[in-house]
Amino acid sequence: MTILVTGGAGFIGANYVLRRLERSQERVVVVDALTYAGNLESLAELKDNPAFAFERIDIRDADAVKAVFESTKPDAVVHFAAESHVDRSILGPRVFTETNVLGTQVLLDAAREVGVKRFVMVSTDEVYGSLGPTGAFTEASPLQPSSPYSASKAAADLLALAYNHTFGLDVVVTRCSNNYGPLQFPEKLIPLMIINALEGKKLPVYGDGMQVRDWIHVEDHNAAVDAVLEKGRPGEVYNIGARNERYNIDIVKQILTHLGKPESLIEHVKDRPGHDRRYAIEPQKIESELGWRPAKDPSTALGETIEWFMANASWWERVRSGAYRDYYEQQYGNR
Repeated sequence: MTILVTGGAGFIGANYVLRRLERSQERVVVVDALTYAGNLESLAELKDNPAFAFERIDIRDADAVKAVFESTKPDAVVHFAAESHVDRSILGPRVFTETNVLGTQVLLDAAREVGVKRFVMVSTDEVYGSLGPTGAFTEASPLQPSSPYSASKAAADLLALAYNHTFGLDVVVTRCSNNYGPLQFPEKLIPLMIINALEGKKLPVYGDGMQVRDWIHVEDHNAAVDAVLEKGRPGEVYNIGARNERYNIDIVKQILTHLGKPESLIEHVKDRPGHDRRYAIEPQKIESELGWRPAKDPSTALGETIEWFMANASWWERVRSGAYRDYYEQQYGNR
């Protein structure tokens, strides 16, 4: 079996590829444009693995995408590739539409042409918008995206499901809550707070910090993606969550406590436009239909993540300096 993984050099995608190749030696082809958040160093241990292949491709490039699909003949596609940072989507929405919507359409067309047996569209709970103080998103919740990022993901989801309905392409959509864990790009909340605290810098918290997010460890998320890949029903949406709601400010304080740093490092800053107040995922469908359950203990997993960033300072220092971008040329530039 050959699995083509888009965005496989990003945070969630790299963790997925590493986990997949630990479990089996099925062929995995990673497609990634290596934009700012794509870090091929995260997959360095796979360089000499015969089951692993890498192609530097922008999913908006229809000719390049078609060529890699024709040459690799994937049985399945797991589509992680996306512009994914809400703040960046507010500053520059166009690339989010081009990559997340048009790029997805390019992939769907290529998948149809080569007869891909399953296409997993990896999405986000942000397509549902913001919740009040109670309740949780289900697969039947209306789509009410609040940012250019979440609007582009909602559009991609609907496009993927339309390809199932119209063309019979086997598509399954997953929508997950906030991920954390190793290899996460330093601009995201948890790694940003860890790194700033380690360096004694201020920890910028939007508004009052009382935004609620439903956190899930990246390993649990990727185990759910595999469950959907292997057992999900075509044309269905599966929400993925760990029932782990936390206030952002509490996450920040836990990081400071773990590192023995003072709460005086917290700096409340102006809230971002359209900031969703609360997300929460109801994962009952994936639990009952596919038998998936999160395995990570939330009481210890955040601490493990902090320890990973402490032990891997060279990784995130190279990300912040931009040096990680040289890795591709060093390893693949002369091929």
